[in-house]
Amino acid sequence: MKINYKLPVWVLGLIMTSSIVSCNDDNTSNNGSEGNNGDKIELKNHSKTPAFVYAMPGFEKLEIFSLISSEDKLSESPDFVFGGQPDGAGFMKNPKGEGFLMITNHEIMQSVSRVYLDKTFKPVKGEYIVDGIGGITRLCSATLAKPEVHGFGPVFLTAGESGEESMVHAVDPMGSTDLKSNTDRVLPALGKASMENAVPLPSDVSNGKTIILIGEDQGYGSSHQSAGQLIMYVGNKGDLNGGKLYALKRKSGGYTEMDMEKGKEYEVEFVEIPGAKDLTGAQINQKNMDLGAIRFSRVEDVDYRKGAGKGNEVYFTATGQASGGNPVKGYTMWGRVYKLVLDKSGMMTGKLSVAAEGDSNPGKNLINPDNLCVTENYVYIQEDGDSYYADAKHDSYIWQYKIADGTYKPWLNMKHNRDNAEWQKNYNQSGNLQKFGSWEFGAMEDISDLVGVPGTFSVNIHSHTWQKDEFANADKAGVNKNKEGGQVVIIRNVER
Repeated sequence: MKINYKLPVWVLGLIMTSSIVSCNDDNTSNNGSEGNNGDKIELKNHSKTPAFVYAMPGFEKLEIFSLISSEDKLSESPDFVFGGQPDGAGFMKNPKGEGFLMITNHEIMQSVSRVYLDKTFKPVKGEYIVDGIGGITRLCSATLAKPEVHGFGPVFLTAGESGEESMVHAVDPMGSTDLKSNTDRVLPALGKASMENAVPLPSDVSNGKTIILIGEDQGYGSSHQSAGQLIMYVGNKGDLNGGKLYALKRKSGGYTEMDMEKGKEYEVEFVEIPGAKDLTGAQINQKNMDLGAIRFSRVEDVDYRKGAGKGNEVYFTATGQASGGNPVKGYTMWGRVYKLVLDKSGMMTGKLSVAAEGDSNPGKNLINPDNLCVTENYVYIQEDGDSYYADAKHDSYIWQYKIADGTYKPWLNMKHNRDNAEWQKNYNQSGNLQKFGSWEFGAMEDISDLVGVPGTFSVNIHSHTWQKDEFANADKAGVNKNKEGGQVVIIRNVER
């Protein structure tokens, strides 16, 4: 397959702001006023669908607005349907005019949408730049790489997650919709695996290289003995084709994740997977076992600490797995969040520890942590509780983890309104909304600097039970007939 990673020169030269930068918390409202960038930002409900989330006790200062949902008709593209399962996302200024762009993965559809927002931050137009044919596999989390942060781009790195032969795609955020079915955007040098995200580290800690961390969303099974790994790609700056691939292992040996206890640190290193670019996913799995790489239960997301020189502090999740409702020996069932501090002098060695875990308090603490959003002072841990564990005692939360002391508490919850007949009629066509964890969170992105309003974030929601025929085949590719709806909300006064 020919790999095409040539982006237009004018795009490569863009200096844009996406949603993974830090800012200071601000408790004041900015609705309808001018943002710090001079844009007339209006943070309000632009969608006809009510927000599907609410703040937990202690976070009443949060302001929540519904930005877009699958039932909205946009003024400049009334036939566009914002597809279900919005997962990975990135935001930028519109380089061809006023306003902004929102790039979003739609996981089950294998698609990527581009939504145009005007200078008030109101969605006005939508289209698909990758459809279910071009996506090849399910597309989960994603990162919008940008030159002023990562040293290359802009490019939307979206990871395939449909088995061990899936790959990372490099998508031009300004690409033509005529290319939406193209399959030549994959990056074999970043390996083949059931991937969740590909996250480039900031250039101020990358020592002149491009370093990308990749989470393998794979559990242990008879056909996949290596389970999930944390993978690192290292290449020359901006080179996504000629670098080398590495897997994380303990220096002392031992590959079982549950042998690592909370409260302890473990010396780790990244070891090369020789010739990875030309290997199949199955061959890479075997190499990882031969190398003694740590076997995690589903590494679903990775993010790094924001702030100058802090990007070597990395957090990633092991979402967990079960067999017949019981733990699988050696693997987390309820999920873990790991902290990895890399040595800045080389970035190939570091110390690994368990930051948070749910196994010691089943069903009441973490339940299948999935996406992460790391700021300078907090880690926002987003749950995917739709495995329906019998002992689950709450719906999917976003937890606020305080980096300074390791404490965390529920920050955001899903609005299921189980006793409201009208709500159930509108948003529970599948009948599963009575179960804890029926919905899950997708990307949580910091858009503060983009809009010039401190403490402003977006959050994506997979509202699995909300199903309508008009939501099906949103990208018109005919690949997937899933008819779920989805939503993006904007949240103000978020602590960073």
